[in-house]
Amino acid sequence: MKTTDMRIKTMMLGPIQTNCYLVYHETTKKGIIIDPADWATAIVQECRENGVEPEAILLTHGHGDHTQAADALRKQFGIPLIAAADEEKLLGDPSLNLTAMMGMSLTSLRADRLVRDGDVLELAGFRLRVIATPGHTAGSVCYLAEGEEALFSGDTLFEGSYGRTDFPTGSGRSLAESILKKLFALPEDTMVYPGHGAPTTIGGEKQGNPILMYRRSI
Repeated sequence: MKTTDMRIKTMMLGPIQTNCYLVYHETTKKGIIIDPADWATAIVQECRENGVEPEAILLTHGHGDHTQAADALRKQFGIPLIAAADEEKLLGDPSLNLTAMMGMSLTSLRADRLVRDGDVLELAGFRLRVIATPGHTAGSVCYLAEGEEALFSGDTLFEGSYGRTDFPTGSGRSLAESILKKLFALPEDTMVYPGHGAPTTIGGEKQGNPILMYRRSI
């Protein structure tokens, strides 16, 4: 990354080890929370231990394993919840956001701010470009920290893998287009911070991710 002042703390939370990211500036201690999983107490403690003042909560998509702590954190810090406009319906419906299926507390969330492809969020001193990446869900998005060479990919792109498309609003063709046409167009040294598993790079995934088998069909 170009700006070494950026810090990324990864918390693996919940029964399927969802990555919640606390992203902040070391100097100002202003930050954002991306995909707040399901353990608000642990996320609050991480903020306190690092002296971070979060300014917003960002969701890459609306599945319950990525959102369970969102409402508690929104109230705790008095900050907005941001999600894609195309994810609004899924966020509000427990039968679509998987909280009913996963045995979680049934969740119906309403974002304070809805974003669309190409929007740029100026938060905590970062410029975060919204990249619409439908496929895992219809309203899945990735957030690119411009100037930092860091992409938060949610459940769209993983190290050596990619997101499932058999859940409500999912689409295999859309996912392949999102990754091959949009994400793989980013610089190869872009770091990718996924919703589950280890970080990777765009260049590394362009070399061997199995999504490549679909490049001739889109």
